[in-house]
Amino acid sequence: MSAELGFDLRRLAVPAYGPSLLFGAAEGALLPIIPAEATSRGAGVALAAFIAMLFGLGSFVSNIPASGLTDRFGERRALVFAGLVAALGCVLAMLPSLVSLIAGVFVIGMASAVFLLARQKYLTEAVPITHRARALSLLGGVMRIGFFIGPLIGAALIGIFGVPAAWILAIACLLLAGWCATRMEDLPGALDAGGATPARVTPRDVLRTHLPVFATVGLGILLVQAVRGSRQVVIPLWSAHVGLDEQTTSLVYAISAGIDMLVFYPAGRVMDLRGRRAVAVPSMLLMAAALAVMPFTHTAATVLAVSCVLGFGNGIGSGLVMTLGADFSPDVGRAAFLGIWRQQSDTGNTLGPLTLSGVTALVGLAPAVAVNALLGLAAAGVLAYWPARLVREGWGPHGRPQDDTESATRGS
Repeated sequence: MSAELGFDLRRLAVPAYGPSLLFGAAEGALLPIIPAEATSRGAGVALAAFIAMLFGLGSFVSNIPASGLTDRFGERRALVFAGLVAALGCVLAMLPSLVSLIAGVFVIGMASAVFLLARQKYLTEAVPITHRARALSLLGGVMRIGFFIGPLIGAALIGIFGVPAAWILAIACLLLAGWCATRMEDLPGALDAGGATPARVTPRDVLRTHLPVFATVGLGILLVQAVRGSRQVVIPLWSAHVGLDEQTTSLVYAISAGIDMLVFYPAGRVMDLRGRRAVAVPSMLLMAAALAVMPFTHTAATVLAVSCVLGFGNGIGSGLVMTLGADFSPDVGRAAFLGIWRQQSDTGNTLGPLTLSGVTALVGLAPAVAVNALLGLAAAGVLAYWPARLVREGWGPHGRPQDDTESATRGS
């Protein structure tokens, strides 16, 4: 216990958080230029939008394979591998053809799945539970900072050297991220002294054993990510709907993102000291309330005010998804569990904007925003009830399901 109380997150600044900042900056520098790159190579608007989605699609299809790779080779090697592969994806995307752009963006997305899972697993095991929420909230916040500064630096370099400079910036960040990851220590159990790999379970085994978690808390996480995913679309869509120009819309979005970034560490501290529900429920209620009010805004000032509430609600939930995943992940099969957890998270992140788009096409934008507000209320309800109940039933950080692995764990 004394070691836990004396734990200092600063010792992880370079090896754990450095790669996350750099990886986020690389993706942030690339995301704004992908559609323009696609259209300059002959893609239509629809195809350009699809190519921009390939970041997320590549990650989505790679979550489960990423868990196997991380489990087999360890977190440090997985992070270094992800940085190198993503850099190679950038080189591929820079080749002067539309096919190479498509392939390169997809490869970067696949590498990001490995990176995101490995960094979460590493911090889950490297940080004591007394500091877990702070560590993972800080991780989410550092990635947000990377997404914020990446486009700024990229835009400045593009203005001086042209579009290829953004790709070069991303490659440099990714290679530097891989180098930072080499300074991480391998965690006990990654490989034993003889080089043999520890016992593992398959994702299917983990899914079957932990189905009560995935079907309850996992559903709540899916809803959380659906609300978060729709938030990124709602602000620019509603701004355009009420007639705000592009500059004003960009300013509103930037201010909302800035508020989001300011509150991630206090949120993690509250989760560590007061419990996960103390942040999860207010976060979702605030976002639901802001989405419910958004259809009643008609001026730049009112849209900005509601967008700031959305940013604050999202910011105080920074690290929530990763923290709950870490809490309920088992000691044996953790990588596979986190891979499935990320699969649920990514599903919600995709379904949120799709729901917004579909309902808008059927009945209009205002009702679509209201539907996403209802999803926020549902997420708050699920997370208010199920995590605490599952912990009482023996799941989570203070227990394990009543199976053969529990007796072995407690007997050790």
